Amino acid sequence: MKIYVSGCALPVICADDMRALEASAIGSGAVSGLDLMERAGAGVVRETLAAWPELAAGGYRACILCGPGNNGGDGYVIARLLAARGWGVSVVALGDTGKLPGDAKVNHDRWAAGHPVRPWTDAGTALDGADLVVDALFGIGLTRPLSDDVAGPFACIPAAARRVSVDVPSGTLADSRAVEPLNKTFPAQLAVTFHAPKPVHVPLAEAGLVVTAVDIGL
Repeated sequence: MKIYVSGCALPVICADDMRALEASAIGSGAVSGLDLMERAGAGVVRETLAAWPELAAGGYRACILCGPGNNGGDGYVIARLLAARGWGVSVVALGDTGKLPGDAKVNHDRWAAGHPVRPWTDAGTALDGADLVVDALFGIGLTRPLSDDVAGPFACIPAAARRVSVDVPSGTLADSRAVEPLNKTFPAQLAVTFHAPKPVHVPLAEAGLVVTAVDIGL
């Protein structure tokens, strides 16, 4: 089992506790939601390049799958940071980007100011030729299995692509200690979570997923 925790004060915590920690930090004025999103996105990029050092030179192609919530907001940060490193980046959005929550909408707009955001119907095409695929669809917010139209494009991921999930692989429930009932999941090789692992990371890591938990300043 491979769970690497760097700078994290807590052991495994549930999704509600994570949300409470974030709300408390933001409510105290110690940090903003945009700060946390920026740190999360930077942490995913850092851990991805640490896992696959050959990608650090840039010049590769990434496809970022962005969901309708704050996990999607992390994805837009990741897209911007990779593009700044010289990557070719395609962003595919699930759902109506006009309905994104505040901080996620800000990061969507920062990306969209200079780059296209493709609709989910383009996911299969956008994935073609990607060297890196980032799952920023749902994170700890998922409460039900993925539908076929959401999970379907996963079959288009190139066999050689590196695959990273932001927080937890989409299709899994953060607080579950079992992953068997959810058979439509993003096929992640690496999951980068924040502050501390969530319960589902334990069985996922036992099954071979590499999990890293990064400090975002909570």
